[in-house]
Amino acid sequence: MGKNIIQQARGKGGPRYRAPSFRYKAKVSYPETATYGTVVDFVKCQGHSSPLAQIKYDSGQETFVIAAEGIRQGDIVKVGDDAPAVHGNTLFLKDIPIGTSIFNIEGKPGDGGKFVRSGGCFARLLSKTDKEVTVMLPSKKQKVFGLLCRATIGNIAGSGRKEKPFLKAGTRYHYMKMKNKLWPRVKGQSMNAVDHP
Repeated sequence: MGKNIIQQARGKGGPRYRAPSFRYKAKVSYPETATYGTVVDFVKCQGHSSPLAQIKYDSGQETFVIAAEGIRQGDIVKVGDDAPAVHGNTLFLKDIPIGTSIFNIEGKPGDGGKFVRSGGCFARLLSKTDKEVTVMLPSKKQKVFGLLCRATIGNIAGSGRKEKPFLKAGTRYHYMKMKNKLWPRVKGQSMNAVDHP
């Protein structure tokens, strides 16, 4: 009998490979109309490698954002055109000075942030034109974004996460389990011919 190869099994969309997002504490997003907000609390969510900051905005909306390094409970963070380019504030890419460290960058205006979201990471804004902005991602790859995409100034909190080793297979097992990653992975060389393409 033929067997599905792993790409086919993943593409099927079954629960074995699906991220358990119903167990995550919050969805990260930017506010729609607010101009400033207060940091109410910090939350550890298993779906994110960095802490999330719970922010209550002047519009009455409450959202969770990826926490910038150095912000504390009670701090005021600003959003939009009039916000200064300081740690924790969210601005349009067109308003951010060249050379600034940024994170949680929107791929399309209003999508809430899709790029540079892991603990301790940051991207750097390299150049701007009348139509687009060039950003260097943590991988050193350069990517072009629209002027009206938003990003947060600074570095993401949780930068020391890679310095502590796992030490035990059990610790690694629980880490992979919370994101539903397939682990441990057996190399094809150790399998019978029937079990891998």
